[in-house]
Amino acid sequence: MNFYEIAKTRQSCRSYDPARPVEEEKIAAILESARLSPSACNGQPYHFSVCRGEAAKAVAQTTMHMGMNKFAADVPVMLVISEKPYVKSAAVGAKVKKNDYRSIDIGIAAAYITAEAAAQGLGSCMIGWFDDDKIREICNLDGTVRLVIAIGYAKEGDKLRPKKRKEMDELVTQL
Repeated sequence: MNFYEIAKTRQSCRSYDPARPVEEEKIAAILESARLSPSACNGQPYHFSVCRGEAAKAVAQTTMHMGMNKFAADVPVMLVISEKPYVKSAAVGAKVKKNDYRSIDIGIAAAYITAEAAAQGLGSCMIGWFDDDKIREICNLDGTVRLVIAIGYAKEGDKLRPKKRKEMDELVTQL
């Protein structure tokens, strides 16, 4: 599957098969793709915590407050992305340019993670609704949690939904 095909078919999965574990080699491929993703000054200001079993269930619970993310209860792998300090050159650049490179870098890594998950035949969903303090405790983290990514096999019959996107002329200006 080429990248354009992944972009056309990848969607946020909200229906996971809890009985189907994710193979270690697929998680390794996802993590290697994230490791290779670009970041400011190649600083990689993030850490990935791969949660399975009880750890995945505990992380899932932190995402399900107020009726949100009910699907998370069935997710076999929760990948937690936490923030780490900048490397010195990126820290200087962020201060001078008043730009949050860490958030950009985490977004790029997350895109690589979800694209590789799709290439591996897995579903994924980026989750931004969670309890940072509880996840830090579960994963023994000192950095702020920025994103949780659900990873697993979609339940049988989970259909591709039509993508609702802006038209190209709303997004692009060619000069």
